[in-house]
Amino acid sequence: MQTGDVLAVVSQSGPTVSFYDAITHQPLETLELPSEPHELCFDPEHRVLYCTIAYRSGYYGANTGQAHEVVVIDADEREIIEVIDLSPEHGPHGLALDAENRRLYVSVEAGPAGPGGVVVLDTETRKQIGRIDTEAPGPHWFVITPDGRRGYASNKEAPFVSAVDLEAGRLLRKVPVAGSEGIAVTPDGKHVCVATPKAGTPDAPTAIEVIDTETNDIVRTIRTEEPVLAVHITSTGTLLVGGLRFDGDPALIRKQAGQLLSYAAGTYEPLGGVDVGSFPLTIASSPDGTRAYVSAVASSTVSVVDLETQSTLATLPIERRGEPGAHGLAYIPAGRGCLGS
Repeated sequence: MQTGDVLAVVSQSGPTVSFYDAITHQPLETLELPSEPHELCFDPEHRVLYCTIAYRSGYYGANTGQAHEVVVIDADEREIIEVIDLSPEHGPHGLALDAENRRLYVSVEAGPAGPGGVVVLDTETRKQIGRIDTEAPGPHWFVITPDGRRGYASNKEAPFVSAVDLEAGRLLRKVPVAGSEGIAVTPDGKHVCVATPKAGTPDAPTAIEVIDTETNDIVRTIRTEEPVLAVHITSTGTLLVGGLRFDGDPALIRKQAGQLLSYAAGTYEPLGGVDVGSFPLTIASSPDGTRAYVSAVASSTVSVVDLETQSTLATLPIERRGEPGAHGLAYIPAGRGCLGS
């Protein structure tokens, strides 16, 4: 972490992206966006943020219709420089950047363009250069291995994670899970960790499934006491999970404080938990892996957590104009040529 680092935070109902000093947590600027922004991804080569516009209003499963845009934002000037229209694709959500090969992967829902899948954009031209079917109606989050060879889409409705060959542009395997939420890949590319099942699934065991990226088999199951949603892995390999407290009343799941759960790199042994806002939906971390940022969509807050002491350093209130609130996050290192996380 260094002076000049910035944290960017989406407010879905803002609809905005707000910028904060990543060291002092002071607000810097807020940029108005089209409705309804979801995820963020930082491209360190071009110093831009990509932001998906998934719906005209609302959220997955409760919206007034799918949108079809990716907004490109100058991360330093904090202004919109382009809006990429993905039509006839719609419902873009997850973002994954292959900086070396200059490719941006965007998950899209099933629609006029075909089954649910992943659109491939060239980050130089910002034009679509490919599409990979995931054979699921609503691929949500998407991650790629560091070598750019494989990608993995979590699917809320389908009973599998879609493992795809990015070089061949085809589905490799449907890894069986009981529906899935957040997903992340380890820094060495050996494992993918995914939350299961879909949030709100009654009477279903909750866990993080660990997938071996060579065999695409599940090699470990990390059981959790409460439902889990957001998943992130830091640069040092620490697994971070957003937990939802749930006492049997579905109406309360979006009102109770959530948890940030930490697991050791490699062994996945529990390291502790910290209370965060209600319904933690997205997790990011600093490049050195010492701080976590947890956006909670129901309370519309971002918790800044010191991972070494397992303590909360700050809670950032994110402005909203109704429901839902805080969602996508991106850490923007200062200066050109820095690598993002």
